[in-house]
Amino acid sequence: MAIFIAFVTLVILTVIRTEQWAKFKVKSWQDWLLDGIGLCFQGILIPLLQLVLIYQVYQHFIPESRGMLTLHPLLAFCLSFVGVDYLYYWNHRFLHSRWLWRLHLVHHTMTDRQVLGTSRNTLWTSFLIIYLWIHALFIYLLQDPNAYIIGVSLTSILDLWRHSEIEPLPGTILHRLLSPWLILPMDHAWHHARESAGVNYGANLKLWDRLHGTNYDSNKAPNALGISTNLTLTEKLIWPF
Repeated sequence: MAIFIAFVTLVILTVIRTEQWAKFKVKSWQDWLLDGIGLCFQGILIPLLQLVLIYQVYQHFIPESRGMLTLHPLLAFCLSFVGVDYLYYWNHRFLHSRWLWRLHLVHHTMTDRQVLGTSRNTLWTSFLIIYLWIHALFIYLLQDPNAYIIGVSLTSILDLWRHSEIEPLPGTILHRLLSPWLILPMDHAWHHARESAGVNYGANLKLWDRLHGTNYDSNKAPNALGISTNLTLTEKLIWPF
């Protein structure tokens, strides 16, 4: 529910901005369809797969491990928000490797920062993102997974936020508080920028990019976002090779 509320709020804050509303009006029907299918797939089908299918797989193969992990709620939250975030950092870098780039490039066809494009991807890509497998595993292993699930929800909300243009203005108190450690929308914009490459792979925390030399900080927006491709809508959704 929190994720849905965050999504609706970000959409409303986006459409009331005159320049964003103008971009919405010229957005192609293919982009609308691509983004809509991606949101439904990642926002509805993937969570159902985690809870119904993958959870049952773990229950079948490791039935004795269910609820075996007892963690303080703070540690369970940190496992999700920090530990899995580090795994995702490398997962994301691997998606940018020559082996998997063709399955990820569709996400980088967005030319504007819009929350609706958060889940734009080839459908197969969702099965290569670590969240699908690791979250179901820890929810299965944890005796009390509630704090872990809160971390998952916060990560999802931040994912929506960093693909939008809704962000604290540089120099404000909020920006000074968040910018040193959290991936902000401007940081992720540089990950999608045409003039930059190999920067800001992190999801929640800047720590991993700083640790591995892929961090790029700037208060200035990139000149242009996205890559050009001749792929059809079907190829973007199913088989972009």
